[in-house]
Amino acid sequence: MQIFHRSTNTISRVSVFGAVFFVAFLGWLMDAVNRSPYVTQQHVARVQPVQFSHAHHVGGMGLDCRYCHTTVERSAFANIPPTKTCMNCHSQIWNQSPEIAPVQESFRTDKSIEWVKVYDLPDYVYFNHSIHVAKGVGCETCHGRIDKMPLVAQHPTLEMSWCLDCHRAPEKHLRPRDQIFTMGYVPAGDQEVIGERLKAQYHIRPSNELTECWTCHR
Repeated sequence: MQIFHRSTNTISRVSVFGAVFFVAFLGWLMDAVNRSPYVTQQHVARVQPVQFSHAHHVGGMGLDCRYCHTTVERSAFANIPPTKTCMNCHSQIWNQSPEIAPVQESFRTDKSIEWVKVYDLPDYVYFNHSIHVAKGVGCETCHGRIDKMPLVAQHPTLEMSWCLDCHRAPEKHLRPRDQIFTMGYVPAGDQEVIGERLKAQYHIRPSNELTECWTCHR
């Protein structure tokens, strides 16, 4: 006596295979969401208390990164400029603009402006600006064309795989030191050939050492 209909076997097989594909799709979907700008915040511009435009100050006026970020060559952190730096110009220029009012208030009260952090690394990640600058990594490599950003957005994903791609093949990104702060840098020749020469010149460690856990996790 047949208890189940003959189609039950077919339905069972389809259900098993369907479950496998569903689980695989779910895993792919979770990975895609985890790597999406919704999670990584890549290319998401932050609204700041003062809408400072790098496109105007860097791209339009040609200010050097170091004019504001004075510690980038000697410190692990690229400092946020004090209000006094802004007032060097804005005590005379646009000093009646309401957009400058928070800067003027900060200068009068000596209370820092609470900027919204754009590149927010986890506490367990160690990153040193001065090392990367000394070893020939340009600002543009990590921050993108900041000279074209009215509002600053995070250029890379900041996922570990992004860091490792560079540490495995730094020659693809190295520049002469006099071009570190240049936006729109174009290498004078084959980048990998130039990069290999700069690797030796800057005494950059082998890739197997650069990808050791302790390099970034201390």
